Amino acid sequence: MTKLTQKAIKFDWGEKEENTFQLIKQKLCSAPILALPEGSEDFVVYYDASHKGLGAMLMQREK
Repeated sequence: MTKLTQKAIKFDWGEKEENTFQLIKQKLCSAPILALPEGSEDFVVYYDASHKGLGAMLMQREK
């Protein structure tokens, strides 16, 4: 689906893209997104940024 965001690629929403979108939507709605920290495990911060946005995650190692 990331190919659809490229300028040189024609935006064509077909069955493959719809199925992928529905799968992502299902995973986001059913998987545990937040969890309580466990024990004294170390934390790791993952981040990314651009001129248009930013994102970050705080995770425990091996989780």
